[in-house]
Amino acid sequence: MKTSLAESTETLQIKPLKDEFGAQIENVDLQSADDATLEKVVQAFRLHGAILLRNQTMEPDDLMRFISAFGEPELHTQKNYCLPGYPHIFRLSNMTDEDGNALGAHNDGVGWHTDYSYKAEPVMSTMLYAVEVPDEGGETLLADQVAAYNDLSEDRKAQLDPLKIHHSYVHFVENREFNSYQLTDEQRQDNPDVIHPMIRVHPADGRKALWISTGTVKHIIGMEDDEAFKLVDELIEYVTQPKYVYAHKWQQGDVLMWDNRCTLHTGSLFDDKKYKRMAHRLWVKGEKPIPVKIK
Repeated sequence: MKTSLAESTETLQIKPLKDEFGAQIENVDLQSADDATLEKVVQAFRLHGAILLRNQTMEPDDLMRFISAFGEPELHTQKNYCLPGYPHIFRLSNMTDEDGNALGAHNDGVGWHTDYSYKAEPVMSTMLYAVEVPDEGGETLLADQVAAYNDLSEDRKAQLDPLKIHHSYVHFVENREFNSYQLTDEQRQDNPDVIHPMIRVHPADGRKALWISTGTVKHIIGMEDDEAFKLVDELIEYVTQPKYVYAHKWQQGDVLMWDNRCTLHTGSLFDDKKYKRMAHRLWVKGEKPIPVKIK
């Protein structure tokens, strides 16, 4: 007899992060968890779109074992802030070494977006592990794009379903507010512009999500730029209403992971003169976004 996704997570202690979105998984020690327990965590992720596990102690090898349970780890566009010896572990931090060199990317990920939206196959999921956290500020916000899509009127869905977005890494870097840097010829070559659907169909169960973003959006196909960016602004305002957003207040040892196929996220600022932050970010490879079938 086939086991349903919900049944496969029954032995986990789970409570929602917000309403019907996300899951906080309790009483699981990821460092010592066996493969069967990790598989249940994976199933909970697939069912709920985001998971949180608190009070974890994760060495780099533990992080790699955990992320590999979800699929093949993805490499990062920027290489200079990866943990030495671990190219799949990217550091987010305002800390420096003894010579004053930055240990991580600071204020990276501020602005509503989905990771690797400028790639032909955007990452499936993002995981953050909190090594050191500020006492205040620096929250990570997740927006439930499935609920946002479901609440649209049928006329609005019919308007948005066929739309396609032109995403550009070059456009993103040249217009970003934080951590502006010069693109290398290799980065330009490795990150050509791509076209993705505005409404994305989840491959696991067919649920539809508004897949609007900021930063990488250069055009909406078939629209004048003024009209296109007005629509982007309207949709971002809509999908980031408080009823769709989970705001995560970080604690040291938190592992937070979300499905980029059905969420948007943003970091938030903190007093970086007063507090230190260090987080490790890992990605899982994804697939080409599936558009809605237009009848």
